[in-house]
Amino acid sequence: MEKGYIQVYTGKGKGKTTASIGLSVRAAGAGFKVLIAQFMKQGDYSEIKALERFSDLITVRQFGAGGWVKGKPSDKEKARAREGYNLVKEALSTGSHDVVVIEEGNLAVKYGLITLEEMLGLMEMKPDGTELIITGRYAADEVMARADLVSQIEPVKHYFADQGVKARVGIEK
Repeated sequence: MEKGYIQVYTGKGKGKTTASIGLSVRAAGAGFKVLIAQFMKQGDYSEIKALERFSDLITVRQFGAGGWVKGKPSDKEKARAREGYNLVKEALSTGSHDVVVIEEGNLAVKYGLITLEEMLGLMEMKPDGTELIITGRYAADEVMARADLVSQIEPVKHYFADQGVKARVGIEK
């Protein structure tokens, strides 16, 4: 890839992770090497199973501690996030991947798992030939200002909130 950009998918609507995974599959289809670092997530989601089919081009690593951060992060949550931050930093500094996805990166900043300065530093170190995608609610103004593309995904109608439908395997999880 000659020129890579920084994309941010944020907002309270459904589809941020789905968009980043769709982009990752498209990139793999073009022969690009992809790293998806999932902050705050840990578990056997359907998308993880599907992406295993592309394991020669797409690497998925999870850095959650088994649940969503509630309040002040635990030492375990901070340690897992630090592992994720270090992996992303290495991937960007070496240019080892054509596409790097920091999944739930905005939430990792909001909850203090990584600092805003660290996120901005990752954005700054992105090589020219690498596409960087940062997902998650609550993107900081500074992150959005530095990005080349920002998609604000807002709910209009959602059966989860409106009808109490739980997340379904293969659709939401």
